[in-house]
Amino acid sequence: MADAGSYQAGFGPRMWQQCALLLSLTLLPVVSGGADSKGVTTSLTTKWASTPLLLEASEFLAEESQEMFWDFVEANQNIKGEHDDTDQAYYDLIMKRASALLSTVQLNMLKFALSIRAYSATVHSFQQIASNEPPPSGCSAFFNVHGEKSCDTEKLAALMETAAERPKPYLFKSDHRFPGSNPDIPVVILYAEIGSSAFTMFHQLMLSKANKGLATYVLRHYLASPSSRRVYLSGYGVELAIKNQEYKAKDDTQVQGAEVNATLMGENDPVDEVQGFLFGKLKTLYPELKEQLKELRKHLVESTNEMAPLKVWQMQDLSFQTAARILAAPSSDALNVMRDLSQNFPTKARSITKTVVSSEIRKEMEENQKFFKGTLGLQPGDSALFINGLHTDLDTQDIFSVFEVLRSEARVMEGLRSLLIETPFIHDILKLNVQPSDSDYAVDIRNPAINWINNLETDSRYGSWPYSVQELLRPTFPGVVRQIRKNFHNLVVILDPTHESSAELLNVAEMFYSNNIPLRIGLVFVVSDVDEIDGMEDAGVALLRAFNYITEELDAPAAFDTIISMFNRVPSGGKLSVGDVVKVLEKKFPYVEVGSILGPDSTYDDNRKEGRGYYLQTGVGPLPVVMYNGMPYQREQLDPEELETVTMHKILETTSFYQRAVYMGELATDQDVVDFIMTQPNVVPRINPRILSTARTYLDLSNTNNHFIDEYARFLFLDTREKSTAVANSMNYMTKKGMAPKDHHDDGYIRPVTFWVVGDFDQPSGRQLLYDAIRHMKTSNNVRLGLINNPSDSPSEENSRVARAIWAAIQTQTANNAKNYITKLAKEETAKALETGADVTQFTVGGMDVALFKSAFEGPKFDFLLSHAVYCRDVLKLGKGQRAVISNGRLIGPLEDGEVFNQDDFLLLESIILKTSGERIKSKVQQFGVEEDRASDLVMKIDSLLSSQPKGEARIEHAFADDRYSAVKIRPAEGDVYFDMVAVIDPVTRNAQKLAPLLLVLKKLVNVNLRVFMNCQSKLSDLPLKSFYRYVLEPEVLFQTDGSFSPGPLAKFLDMPQTPLFTLNLNTPESWMVESIRTRYDLDNIYLEEVDSIVAAEYELEHLLLEGHCFDVSTGQPPRGLQFTLGTPSDPVIVDTIVMANLGYFQLKANPGAWILKLRKGRSDEIYKIYSHDGTDSPADADDLIVVLNNFKSRIIKVKVQKRPEKFSEELLSDGTQENDSGFWESLTRGFTGGVKTEESKQEKDDVINIFSVASGHLYERFLRIMMLSVLKNTKTPVKFWFLKNYLSPAFKEFIPYMAEQYGFQYELVQYKWPRWLHQQTEKQRIIWGYKILFLDVLFPLSVDKFLFVDADQIVRTDLKELRDFDLEGAPYGYTPFCESRREMDGFRFWKSGYWASHLAGRKYHISALYVVDLKKFRKIAAGDRLRGQYQGLSQDPNSLSNLDQDLPNNMIHQVPIKSLPQEWLWCETWCDDNSKKKAKTIDLCNNPQTKEPKLQAAVRIVAEWSDYDQEIKRLQNRVQERGAENHTTQKDKPDDTHIEL
Repeated sequence: MADAGSYQAGFGPRMWQQCALLLSLTLLPVVSGGADSKGVTTSLTTKWASTPLLLEASEFLAEESQEMFWDFVEANQNIKGEHDDTDQAYYDLIMKRASALLSTVQLNMLKFALSIRAYSATVHSFQQIASNEPPPSGCSAFFNVHGEKSCDTEKLAALMETAAERPKPYLFKSDHRFPGSNPDIPVVILYAEIGSSAFTMFHQLMLSKANKGLATYVLRHYLASPSSRRVYLSGYGVELAIKNQEYKAKDDTQVQGAEVNATLMGENDPVDEVQGFLFGKLKTLYPELKEQLKELRKHLVESTNEMAPLKVWQMQDLSFQTAARILAAPSSDALNVMRDLSQNFPTKARSITKTVVSSEIRKEMEENQKFFKGTLGLQPGDSALFINGLHTDLDTQDIFSVFEVLRSEARVMEGLRSLLIETPFIHDILKLNVQPSDSDYAVDIRNPAINWINNLETDSRYGSWPYSVQELLRPTFPGVVRQIRKNFHNLVVILDPTHESSAELLNVAEMFYSNNIPLRIGLVFVVSDVDEIDGMEDAGVALLRAFNYITEELDAPAAFDTIISMFNRVPSGGKLSVGDVVKVLEKKFPYVEVGSILGPDSTYDDNRKEGRGYYLQTGVGPLPVVMYNGMPYQREQLDPEELETVTMHKILETTSFYQRAVYMGELATDQDVVDFIMTQPNVVPRINPRILSTARTYLDLSNTNNHFIDEYARFLFLDTREKSTAVANSMNYMTKKGMAPKDHHDDGYIRPVTFWVVGDFDQPSGRQLLYDAIRHMKTSNNVRLGLINNPSDSPSEENSRVARAIWAAIQTQTANNAKNYITKLAKEETAKALETGADVTQFTVGGMDVALFKSAFEGPKFDFLLSHAVYCRDVLKLGKGQRAVISNGRLIGPLEDGEVFNQDDFLLLESIILKTSGERIKSKVQQFGVEEDRASDLVMKIDSLLSSQPKGEARIEHAFADDRYSAVKIRPAEGDVYFDMVAVIDPVTRNAQKLAPLLLVLKKLVNVNLRVFMNCQSKLSDLPLKSFYRYVLEPEVLFQTDGSFSPGPLAKFLDMPQTPLFTLNLNTPESWMVESIRTRYDLDNIYLEEVDSIVAAEYELEHLLLEGHCFDVSTGQPPRGLQFTLGTPSDPVIVDTIVMANLGYFQLKANPGAWILKLRKGRSDEIYKIYSHDGTDSPADADDLIVVLNNFKSRIIKVKVQKRPEKFSEELLSDGTQENDSGFWESLTRGFTGGVKTEESKQEKDDVINIFSVASGHLYERFLRIMMLSVLKNTKTPVKFWFLKNYLSPAFKEFIPYMAEQYGFQYELVQYKWPRWLHQQTEKQRIIWGYKILFLDVLFPLSVDKFLFVDADQIVRTDLKELRDFDLEGAPYGYTPFCESRREMDGFRFWKSGYWASHLAGRKYHISALYVVDLKKFRKIAAGDRLRGQYQGLSQDPNSLSNLDQDLPNNMIHQVPIKSLPQEWLWCETWCDDNSKKKAKTIDLCNNPQTKEPKLQAAVRIVAEWSDYDQEIKRLQNRVQERGAENHTTQKDKPDDTHIEL
């Protein structure tokens, strides 16, 4: 009691706590040491073997740069012997090695990448590629030289010598090539595991070959003996939803066998809070009371977990009350509280209802919600996450794409940081939107070379039209082209008259003209400009002269009319001849000597040279060219039909631009409209496609160092980035002299555009480029110009005179004198004189210090030349003497020999930079207040860094309203770079359950400035969250105390209430297909009261989806029924799929590796061929598409196909010849029976009854087995069952082969992932209903013509062949109508009144428990696509389609007709009277809304034979189990399970 003061003032607070605690512990009821807390755990592993973390780390570095990858490989080539054998030591060593190459932020990213195993798929994809080789036997590593494989190093030299005779191997985009330049040398691919004992020897051997330039060295990962462990994945959510128990659907069979994996009880969580007691903290404060605390906690948990239902008035404010609870916590704990409340909401709700919400919170939130709605489009209750202003869509983004965003943001921020920019400015710069815009550039059309046919402002034919620009603002009907007497719209056609496409283009122009479209039309003829050629020998010259003659004699429209007549004589596809011109002229002007117009003495050569000159000067690309207001059309828009549509579209589009200009007062009636258009910022003197292309490469200039190029020996060993920085450090710039008077000294000005001109200045081509650059620089204050010499030969005194003179002048003279001298040197006559022995000092300009210059010029050191030469070779990747231009770090080149790059191109480059990035960055840099030359350097370096980022979304500027009361704020650590994150969230939604744990991980991972704004919904009428949720994610790899890896990330539900019935759901990224692989409990019905301790659910990632969209080029429509196959070279058809009509969507199940995508052999590839593809890994002209899946993110490709010319009129889904089965779908004839010879397959197909069914949960699987047995007992014909695999339990999948063997049927498991674009259902039951109806056209192979759907809880009493052969009279499917004979149920027949009565209009309402589908008809009328379309429309409303599988076909009865089956096909006690039971062909156990009788009870009571069937199957199960117990060591007794999974 040292603290006497507080003692006298009464008990200290800590004393109170202690007494209260002891009191409560003594008052505890004595609890027997019974069962500990019960819970559920879930894990998800890959199908493939665990990949070594070292290899995953190397892939992370490869994404930073290939140089880093090779440095990392070099450092770790024999890591095995360098650490003691624990996992943790291995991991720590990897981190230590990586930290030498990475910054701290990147190192944290690497830790996270290894924690989520993001690169496991990448490493495994190489393993799959290696297994396709396949590896030679007995090799732990091997190499492949153009197809020949070996692991004998002695053979390498011989294989390399003969390599040229064999084709080069296909290299993937993801391959690791050792840096080298020569493309002609052999390619050696090494398959090995980095760090293994064999690796060092092979690696050193390959390096020696690569460094001598003898081989291109490619390294691929390969594990000779993969681990037996699997990769534990994270980045998914697990939901434990509370089931509605209105109808009992639980199996009463006891669970047997011991449970696995019950090792993880997390009571060490620091925020382990139960009813306000923080047990984590209490345990650390009172270690001596550990046992009593455990008892207290258990007692509190049991008393709180009883979930008594809340009254409606108690629920109204739950969202605000939860927010208030979160906001009341200290900010360091707020996210933990949010996670805890949202993820365990059902048990927390009652205590939350007691929370009081302050008026400040409500008021501030209301204000913020106006802002969210107005600027972000978020309604109350919506959620959003912004990382540095980039919107992250929580529904579609998975953790892997969030990781990519973090990483690319970190790259930019680190880059800005290494340019020594202060942290606060970094976020300002990030928000600059500098992405290159794809805006259409235009050229100036005010040129005399254009022959204008008409002029809307002066021609009399337009005289009646209004003249004022105000007419634009007069309202008209949409789509009406306004006729105003102004040249608003100008169409220029540049053509070669002898080209075959000219006639078509001119006809379109003539059509515009004669229909009085308000379009001014101009023509430019590009014809031979050789004086000796005249119009009597060249049709182009003849046409030009005829046009000029008629224009002079009559007028331009007459001339236009005449040349149209000339072209009309040309047969389709032919070319204009001189004869065509002569004939028309003679007819029109019979009195004129044609020779005097066309012949050698003609005076009608106007615009002959000018036309070609204009065409070349504008650089608009290959002829013919059509321009609208100076903007060239794309090539594909020149098709006559297309041209007409596009032009009309452009006229309407531009009208709105003019309306705005007139409205804003920028354009008045007395202004020249053409001048107005031509002064718009997108008008440039010349369009150079090389400059405008959006595929761009940038130098990495984001570095700061003290290296220079005049020490060649040191320069040589810098890495790429350091070399670029050294070149920038050493660069001296030339600029325009003379500023406005306010800039007194020459350099006091930031120049936002930096050009580096690269070329051999001792060659004419290099000097010409330099000369054009200087001429441009002299016209602009925005530009500075630096020079890099790229010599054609090794530098010597003779061949580097000009380069050395330039260098000496820049080093020793004032900027202005140097510039004038260099301009002189760039002229050809100077160079000629120097070559013939003239002295460099002859050309000096006034004011130069000649002596100083001369001593520098004659100095012995060539270092700068050697450094430049190496820089051009290694970094710029240029050949000797090749030219290039670098503008603000963007590399344009290498320029081809003879390619023009002139003053206009520099102007275009400058205008693009100023427009997209230069001005914006300059205005930011001005705020830094750094000295001028460094400021210009910063603009260049920042531009290069920002522009090189992949083009992303625009960032959202959030000037958020208020964050005083309604937001959680977490401040970043001082001084470091931080991520700016804003989350908007309603804490009682599914998104909050996901986002809270994600934000907690991000907070640990990187330095964040985080604000979480609450966005609550008011007036809730139902419990907002009816499920418990866990999101599996760790910021780094976890270890156990002994240094081994801890057993994978898991979802843990501990302390769960024991009374409710739960169902377990996984929420995985869009492209994952997972299945449950091991658990003895029924995951559909988890009842913790009956569980001993832990329900451990194990899932496996079965497939990664490859998704795509496919269209037919000629029609633009999806080719319905087209099939794709996916496989490997040795096994071409592993999986296949059918294209849907909705969006042309298809999906294929794959795994990491390289796959070949083809059209299926048979009708698909007879009728169609692949036309083009996007998003694949093969070159554009390849026939087979190679797709490499090497990460966990979604992969979506686009494929265009085209009909083969001879099959143009054929349809895929016609009733033509059916594909023969052998080439088509062999799985039909394979069951457990093994393959059947193809001759029998036709009869086989006709005589198999296909039965489809779905089930989930042990009870329904028990019913399903009984349904199968009842079918088999009554049906003589062979049966094949098809089950939806997605929801079957592991137990069912294990048992079914034995049942097939016992009763002699075939079966197949089919699955389809719900497409991401189709409205998602969240409730498991509704998802399963969706699968019953929505994907019938794509679940089954095309060879299945007909199938029956039989519900799992049905008993069949007749031969189903009768139903299969039932005549559907042209309908795609037949259903049984609901019985109406049991009168006492009338009150429950909802289809008799309201919506359904009026919609069905007298037709029957059908039940979906049994139906027959004619798949040929179903596909032919696109029934599946119609059903999905209708579903998409209706399902957005949560109250529609309450029985999805049944309501949808009944709702669509008018579009997709239903044939009603006779009533006796389905009898169910709820709706049918007892008399009709004896005629029943099948009995269904419908739920009874009146009695709510449990299913099992009803089955035994209603169906006499049910119990016998049940016993028969139980006996088989027992036999199987005994057999399994006898030989669980061997596998030999399991039947050969060769059925194929679709």
